[in-house]
Amino acid sequence: MANKKRTNPLAEELNAILANTVAGRLLSDLGERMYFPKGIIAQSGEAKIHGKTANATIGMAVSGGTPIMLSALKTHLPTLSSADAVGYAPTAGNEELRKLWLEAIRRKNPSLSDTPVSTPVLVPGLTAGISYLADLFLGEDTVLLTGAPAWDNYVLIVEARRNAILETFPVFKGNGFDIEGFRAAIAERSKTGAVRVLLNFPQNPSGYTPTKTEAAEIVKTLVDAAKAGTDVLVWCDDAYFGLGYESDIETESLFAWLAGAHEKILAVKIDGPTKEDYVWGLRTGFLTFGSKGMNAAQYDALVKKLMGAIRSSVSCAASPSQSIALKMMKDPQSEIDKAEYRALLAERYAVVRRFIDAHKNHPALEALPFNSGYFMSMKCKGIGAEDLRLKLLHEHGIGTIAIDPGHLRVAFSSVDTDKLEMVFETIFAVAADMAK
Repeated sequence: MANKKRTNPLAEELNAILANTVAGRLLSDLGERMYFPKGIIAQSGEAKIHGKTANATIGMAVSGGTPIMLSALKTHLPTLSSADAVGYAPTAGNEELRKLWLEAIRRKNPSLSDTPVSTPVLVPGLTAGISYLADLFLGEDTVLLTGAPAWDNYVLIVEARRNAILETFPVFKGNGFDIEGFRAAIAERSKTGAVRVLLNFPQNPSGYTPTKTEAAEIVKTLVDAAKAGTDVLVWCDDAYFGLGYESDIETESLFAWLAGAHEKILAVKIDGPTKEDYVWGLRTGFLTFGSKGMNAAQYDALVKKLMGAIRSSVSCAASPSQSIALKMMKDPQSEIDKAEYRALLAERYAVVRRFIDAHKNHPALEALPFNSGYFMSMKCKGIGAEDLRLKLLHEHGIGTIAIDPGHLRVAFSSVDTDKLEMVFETIFAVAADMAK
C-alpha cells in the first residue's frame, strides 16, 4: 500500500494564516505544500543574533568572526568585506537592500505611499521570480493570462516547467492597448471564479506602456471582476519600469493602483535593478506582494512560502551581487549615471520613432505601438520573421530576434545611435525585397 502524502505541519500553519485571503485561495498544490523550514537557515539566523560565545551553525569557514576569503577575490573585490563577498546571504535577501528597494518602490510610485505591502523578497533575477510565482500559484492545467505577442520565456516557465496553460489576449488594437480584448479575456476567465493574469509594461517584445487612460481602464477591469466575486491574481512584470519616452504614458506601476484596490485582488510586483539600473549580470530581482486587508502576519506567511520555494531551489541568491547592488543604491553618483543612460536610450528611441513614422505603409513590415523600454517590434506581413532574421544575420551581419512566426524584435538599446538609421534602412529594404 502506497504511503499517503502528508502536508508538513509548518505548511499547514502558514495555510491556516492565509485562510480566507485571496492569496490562500489562489495557491497551487505546490504552493499549499510550501513552507520555510525551521532548519539550518532559521537556526543560523537565531544564532547570529544570540550566539555571542560561538556560532557553530552555518557551513562556512570562519576566522576571527568573518568568512575566510581567497587572496584573488580580495584583489578583484577590494571594496567588499569577506562577509559581503563570500558569506551566505539570508534566504529572503540582504535586509538593508530589501528595505531600500521598498523605499525606492514607494518613491517611484507615489500612489503606493500609504498602502501596506510586503517587504520585497530578493530573488536571483526576475525570471526566477516569475518561476517562483508559478510554483506557488499555478497547478497543472491552471490558466495564466498574458498579452500576445509575449516574451518567449513565459510559455517555457508556465507550460514546460509547471504544466499549466498560458492563454493570451491581444495586446493591441489600432495604435494602442486593446482594452476590449482584455475585458473579454478577463470576463471569460472570471466564469471559473479565479483570474490569474501577467501584465508586462513596458512590454517585451513591443516596448509599449499603456497611456494613463488605458492604465486606468485596465485597473477598472480587474477591480470590477473582483467586485463581482472573482479572485484576481495580477503579476506585474516591471522589468523595464521607468524607461518611458512619451508624455502621455502611465509613469507608475499597475501594482501601485492594484495593491490596495480590493480584498479579492492579490498584486505582485516583479522588478529589480537588472534593467532599471543597467546591471543585467548581477541577477538580482524582487517580489513584493500587495492586497487590501492582508495583515502583517499574512504577508509574513506568504513570504515564508516564497522563502521555501527559494530555499528548495537555489537556497539563497549570490551575496556579491546583493552587496554590490546595495553599494550602488547608496552611492549618489548612481542617479546621475542613470539619468545620463536614460537620456541615451531616449535619444535612440527618437531616432527609431522618426524612421518608423517616415516609413509607414511598408509592404512587409508594420510596427507595433511602442513608446518605452529597450525594444520595438514589427509584424511581418507575407514573410516569415525567422526567414527575415536569418537573411539579416547572414547577409548583412545584423542580429535581430524572431519572437514568433510573425514578429521581429529590434533592441535599439544595444545599437549605437549613429548606426540605428542604417540598421532600420537595411531591415526595411531586405523585408521589401523578400515580399516581392
